[in-house]
Order: sequence, then C-alpha cells, then structure tokens
Amino acid sequence: MNQQSEANKSLKVGLIQQKHLGSRARNLDYTAEQINHLALQGCNLVVLQELHGSAYFCQTENTDHFDQAEAIKGSTFNFLSTLAIQHNMVIVGSIFEKRASGLYHNTAIVIERDGSLAGYYRKMHIPDDPGYYEKFYFTPGDYQENTQGYIPVNTSIGKLGVMVCWDQWFPEAARLMTLAGADILIYPTAIGWNTDDSASEQKMQLDAWLTIQRSHAIANGIPLISCNRTGIEPDPSGQSQGIHFWGNSFISGPQGEILLQADANQTATINTTINLSQSEKVRQNWPFLRDRRIDSYQQLLQRFMK
Repeated sequence: MNQQSEANKSLKVGLIQQKHLGSRARNLDYTAEQINHLALQGCNLVVLQELHGSAYFCQTENTDHFDQAEAIKGSTFNFLSTLAIQHNMVIVGSIFEKRASGLYHNTAIVIERDGSLAGYYRKMHIPDDPGYYEKFYFTPGDYQENTQGYIPVNTSIGKLGVMVCWDQWFPEAARLMTLAGADILIYPTAIGWNTDDSASEQKMQLDAWLTIQRSHAIANGIPLISCNRTGIEPDPSGQSQGIHFWGNSFISGPQGEILLQADANQTATINTTINLSQSEKVRQNWPFLRDRRIDSYQQLLQRFMK
C-alpha cells in the first residue's frame, strides 16, 4: 500500500446490488445515481456487480450477444472513469470484454480516483451449467506470473484482490491473491436460484455461498466484499423460468464476521467502514500464513491423486 493508505487504514467501502432495469442506459443511470449516493456517504471504494450494464445474457447460447462486447477502455470504462474523477473514488466495474475477433472475456476493471485504469482481471474459472452457459461466451483469463492471473490491482487505497463470481468457490484463488499482497478480496457476482428448486435446497445453496467466501476471509485473515445481482431475469428461450438472483451482497472482516449484508430480493446500496490494520492483528493471533506447510502441497498441482 502507498503512504497515504498506510497513514489511514480505515476505508469506507460501498457496493451496489441492483436489478436489470431493461436496458443498458437505465442500468447505468441507476448505477450513477447510487454511486453519487455512496460518494455523499464518504466512500473511497465502490464495487459493482458482475455484468452490471446488461441482463445476465448467459442463460442461453446466442451469438447476437457478442455484439455487446467492448474493449477494456470502451464505453463502460469511460462512463466509470468520469464518475471516479467526479467523486474522487476507486470503482470496481465489470464488462463483457472483446479482446480480439473471436476472443472474449468476463473482465473486472478497476478505475483509479483520477479516472485512469488501475488494472483489470479476467475471470479464470468459467462455469457451464444450465442457465450459466459462460463457456460459450468467455475465454478463461491468462496466467502469467506477476502480470496476469491472481495478481492484485494496486490502487491509491490499497491492493485489491479482484476476482469474478465462479472464482469465489476456489480457495486456491483467494490464497494466491493473498500471497501476492492483496489487502481486500473482491468478487463482482451474478448467482441465483433455479426457481424449480425447493426452499430447502435454495437455503443450502445460499448458505454454502456465504460460508465459502467467509472461509476465504478467515483462512487468509483479510476483509472481503461480494456484490451480487438481485431480481428475477427470465430465460429468453422459454426453456426455464429463468434465474432468481439471490442478492445477499455482503462485506466481511478478516475473521469472516459479516459487517453488512443486503436483502435477497431488494436493490441495495450499502456501505461500511473496514479497518485494514485489523488483518495484521488477526494474523498475529491466528497465524495461518505462518504455519502453512508449503513443502507438503506439491500434489495440489495434480487434477486428482488416483
């Protein structure tokens, strides 16, 4: 972290959990309104949900959706850059990136206070499940040591360990971000229920989602921000009832304690203060990083051991 953030380790952070409002223009107008609200609350960092400018289009495989893709420094970057300058804040956004003809990524972009691109992260783990046909659209991010993959984005408020949605289920990814010096783990997300699932199954899925992410905070002694979509988005093909995005965006401290959590079914613009210096105190009492037996983990590089 730089000298400014070292001197002040309290960080006001906010997130915007929103529904798809029917068009990109309406989505971005709402985002701008809510960022303004968070700026008035004194937020230094705002996190937006996965693919916040559009519907979650991956419910079906349709080549028409590739027309939505944009360059990293495309229209969404320009939009968020203006807001970052206006409000003197760091913003984590999400885009459908066109890297080259026929090569697309699900990419988080980090905008610095001065409107510049602080960095980006291309989603590494790509799901392919009913309603989440992301492998049709997205190429996994590259892994190049010290330049791509699980490398935090360095900003004026600290090193942000930004990943995307499906990445949140993998403890290896959270660990690598931490080992590379991340001060916070951040997950823009789009996950929800199949409306055909029973209430008990839906509860188990949500509990698992909350638990795995809180465990990343605990195992690494680090705060965590998870910003999810909310609302029901119909399946354009009509083959299912669509996805009921389960909201529940939350911010946790380095012991997995939930500092703030949104409702399942409502839009929510929420903020709280996190104390980055708390991570060091937690790690002194729970020295998980110290006690790692790195000499015994080589088999993690295998797909399976039998």
